[in-house]
Amino acid sequence: MGNKPEEEEFLLNHSQNSTKGGVKTIPFIIVNESCERVASFGLQPNMILYITKFYNMDAARASVLLNLWSALSNGLAIFGAFISDSYIGRFRAIAIGTISSLIGMIFLWLTTIFPQLRPLPCGQYQLDCNAATSTQLAVILCSFGLIAIGAGFVRPCSVAFGADQLENKRNPDNERVMDTYFNWFYASVGISISVAITVIVYIQVQFGWQVGFGVPALLMVLSVSVYLIGSPLYIKPKPEGSLFTGLFQVAVAAFRKRHINVQLNYNDDSYYKAPESKLLEPSTDFRFLNRACIIEDPHVELKPDGKASDPWSLCFVEQVEIMKCFLRVLPMWSTCIMLLVSFGQPLSIYQLLTVDRHITPQFEIPAGSFGMITVFSLTIWMAFYDRAVVPLLSRYTGLSTGISPFSRMGIGLFLGIVGTTLSAITETIRRIKAINAGFEDDPNAVLNMSSMWFVPQLALYGVAEALNVVGQIEFIYSLFPKTMSSFAAALYTFGLALAGLINSLLVSVVDSTTSAGGNTSWLATNINRGHLDYYCWLITFLCVINFLYFLAVCRFTDQHHHDGRSSLFPDAEEEHSENRRFHGA
Repeated sequence: MGNKPEEEEFLLNHSQNSTKGGVKTIPFIIVNESCERVASFGLQPNMILYITKFYNMDAARASVLLNLWSALSNGLAIFGAFISDSYIGRFRAIAIGTISSLIGMIFLWLTTIFPQLRPLPCGQYQLDCNAATSTQLAVILCSFGLIAIGAGFVRPCSVAFGADQLENKRNPDNERVMDTYFNWFYASVGISISVAITVIVYIQVQFGWQVGFGVPALLMVLSVSVYLIGSPLYIKPKPEGSLFTGLFQVAVAAFRKRHINVQLNYNDDSYYKAPESKLLEPSTDFRFLNRACIIEDPHVELKPDGKASDPWSLCFVEQVEIMKCFLRVLPMWSTCIMLLVSFGQPLSIYQLLTVDRHITPQFEIPAGSFGMITVFSLTIWMAFYDRAVVPLLSRYTGLSTGISPFSRMGIGLFLGIVGTTLSAITETIRRIKAINAGFEDDPNAVLNMSSMWFVPQLALYGVAEALNVVGQIEFIYSLFPKTMSSFAAALYTFGLALAGLINSLLVSVVDSTTSAGGNTSWLATNINRGHLDYYCWLITFLCVINFLYFLAVCRFTDQHHHDGRSSLFPDAEEEHSENRRFHGA
């Protein structure tokens, strides 16, 4: 029998006479999400130029700061999802995040208005520039932190909050409605990122920082207003608990029961199982976790209704198996982090500023907009692969996905290596041209070199990401049940956070090491004097090591379950079509 209060809430939310939820709420949610993405993504490409020029930071320090900002934004997405699911609900989480982003962008915009919020500009022949005061740094860091909080609360909740408005299992067309919603939502995400990288960046270049940072702030005003106007129409489900809570409970329960000898044979009645569960006992790998679901004393550990007295001391068998799935996924998931690190190479915008970016004599592509090449190649390749490559390969491999997730991931990692190699070669050529032209001390000089040199590597990054990340998603689906397929998006987001931290660490270590003894840093702001090409070769070397690590992980990973089915959860043998979209996390 179903839970009566839940049935009553369902009927209340989805009755024909209900004025809440439905398609009418979706524009409010999509506009909110789109404005947040346009505003925040539009700030990123040129931010290093603003920091180095107006806060007198060298490029390496600014790169470390911005990578930490990126890591914080992605890391807080996990935290935001946890807080939303466990405590405050999605509506409040999105409201808090949107308002936080608005305040952060207002602070950032104010730094362009009031000179007192920035250090004095560095003179042309001044060697020791004025550093920012603690107050000035506090303002800019506060703005970054608030924007990161906003992204962390809005992005993981928006897509699910929209689904809450449409979910109606009694509607025979529910699956089609949900699929249409997901298509529109992720289409809006792609359009938003494209607008951010092109339109917002162009405004910053053409109209200056005051207008360039003011427009994102106005977009956030629109985002807050539209979202709150729709408030009376929303279905606002109560928080039901987070997946991460369940993982922590297993770890805590296993530790509390560490005295149990798991080598003994227990019958099925000794394990705590969910109602109507098809899993009668835990698997034998990671056996130490089995302690969490062993019932020692039913009179103490179970309530009269059969539920656990303390979920932090006794967990379902399913919870234990999900924790084991998480541990199985970790090694393969970790192989994608270095690829994400290679995408975030520092000072790339300085390279593009020194080459000819003209499409026509009158129009020049902004340096910060070249990221669109990666977005386009990723989008085009995913569509081409799905419609053309998969049907062709399926005839030969017999797999519905064309090739296995392991093959996808491996090809993606290999293309990432090719991309970083091209990056190193291109920078070597660019630097030689600059020195031969007499521009060693003039980093602002434009070379007689086309920006098209950078297109192949950027396009390869897009294809590499499409192959590797989709392979990661498919691999995770093969282990987790369908109801947890969104966990793949959470892991991808956490990977982005780790990549940002690793990038910050690499830049900091390389800069301090290569600048020791008064030498010019590889990552000097004057890239004609530095050796950005050496840094690219270092990243390439690390990517090669990572590829070897990937091959070792493949060697010790069971590759028999690679077709999107779960060996542990029989109920998961369904297509995960509506969940194969991971960028909304």
